[in-house]
Amino acid sequence: MCKDCGCSITDTTNHNHSHHHHHSNPTLEDKKTVEVITKILDANDRQAESNRKHFDEHGIFAINLMSSPGAGKTTLLEKTIEILKDELKIGVIEGDLETNRDAERIKDKGAPAYQITTGQACHLDAFMVHEGIHHLPLEELDLVFVENVGNLVCPASYDIGTHLNVVLLSVPEGDDKPAKYPVMFRSADLLLITKADLIDYFDFSIEKAVEETRKLNPKVDVMVVSTKEEKTLENWINFIKMKTSLRKIRG
Repeated sequence: MCKDCGCSITDTTNHNHSHHHHHSNPTLEDKKTVEVITKILDANDRQAESNRKHFDEHGIFAINLMSSPGAGKTTLLEKTIEILKDELKIGVIEGDLETNRDAERIKDKGAPAYQITTGQACHLDAFMVHEGIHHLPLEELDLVFVENVGNLVCPASYDIGTHLNVVLLSVPEGDDKPAKYPVMFRSADLLLITKADLIDYFDFSIEKAVEETRKLNPKVDVMVVSTKEEKTLENWINFIKMKTSLRKIRG
């Protein structure tokens, strides 16, 4: 549970079992709790704006990748770096509770990467990303990905200072996730339905997933991809190239 964003603060009045010890946990109805959470988010948003300025000053386009664990974020990044290595200079800020394995995978593809281990926090915030920014060679980069902690809840609530939110939904997860985790899918600028090569093996409707997402977020773009079928990545690659080019033009 997240000690920073408030998701560990629960309603202690609705128990279906009896015991005699006293609960002192704060609730979301507690005025002081709300004030603390508001201050945390306000400070985070100010830092997020500062992060964006860092990226803008260097003409860098920054993308926040969010999904549940195992949806394919790191594999997508590896493939993207492979395809674009001769056209764009890409850096990655990695977020995980523990280990630096994902950052090592990215470095093995020839891209600079910085690993943030959050310990107990189930998302990255703008301050963590600020630290990561200063460990990347920004003057050499065109594009920075921030791979957020695998979680379909908390990362959606935190602006980390990127320009675009990309949410991955893998076929094995099921097409009901947009309806069950609306905050995440409402925050998406682009929805990537991943692991499309497995569509014949799971009860997954692309149409239903898109319909549920667009009920929440009518303007969201959608792409269906598989890292095992490079042709399916063409729209994703072209999208990245276009966004990065526009950022360079805007200066």
